[in-house]
Amino acid sequence: MQLPDFLRPRPDTPVEVLPPTVPALPLVCDSPHSGTAYPEDFGHAVPMALLRRGEDTHVHTLWHTAPAHGATLLAATFPRTYIDVNRSDTDLDPAQIDGAWPVPLSPGVKTQQGLGLIWQRISKDGVATPLYARPRTVAEVQHRIAHYWRPYHAALQQAIDASVQRFGAVWHLNLHSMPNDVYRRLGRQDAPPLADFVLGDRDGTTCAPEFIHLIGETLRGFGYSVAYNEPYKGVELIGRIGQPHLNRHSLQIEIRRPVYMDEDTREPNAGFEPLRAHLDQLLAVIAAYVRGALASRA
Repeated sequence: MQLPDFLRPRPDTPVEVLPPTVPALPLVCDSPHSGTAYPEDFGHAVPMALLRRGEDTHVHTLWHTAPAHGATLLAATFPRTYIDVNRSDTDLDPAQIDGAWPVPLSPGVKTQQGLGLIWQRISKDGVATPLYARPRTVAEVQHRIAHYWRPYHAALQQAIDASVQRFGAVWHLNLHSMPNDVYRRLGRQDAPPLADFVLGDRDGTTCAPEFIHLIGETLRGFGYSVAYNEPYKGVELIGRIGQPHLNRHSLQIEIRRPVYMDEDTREPNAGFEPLRAHLDQLLAVIAAYVRGALASRA
């Protein structure tokens, strides 16, 4: 069966970078998991409908006005289930690989859950299904790192470095969505109701407290529920970028998927356009905050 255009591979464009359309601010937004261009060499052993449950579908579209507020917006075009750029390139289990990996590996908690650099499973309704019928070879994994993981990281790092070089500071928003059954997937039976938004700063270590609370209070003002670092604190990207003592502030934003889409069909629901309008207003608040922070440092 022929795939629709938005699912077709785009090997020549692993990452899209949209520059500011107004005077630039040191504001960088990235969506590492909303890609839907499935590479031809994926080799998955599950139906596409199940595989797509790993996507942060539409996230980059929800935040599409970021450049109109002075931000640089980056988005991966490939799916996270192919290779997850929000993981270290050594976050692999040797048992996942057919062959000897040439350097030491550091498999972490996500890899133990089957959700490391190369995902091993996909879940629906509490049931985890293996993604592959065989391990990936060393050459296959190295190809994914070289042609997808590294270009994404290089583009994001370039945007961060350019902001720091020009302004002496950067504010980074790492943009995601989360499944409605996340607590079930995590095996937590006594969890609170999942908030509409989860803001993560790795327990106060990756951005100024006033920045994360500005975003949280603005979202609550729109009528959404907000949680901090529960159940998501942030992973590789904000942990590497966020150094508030160096004026490098990084924050992860997770949106509960049913707020804006149907999780089975992946189609936008009635909440999509209201949410997109609210995020545009939020970006205006953030841009004003960044301008104020720059003025106070001048």
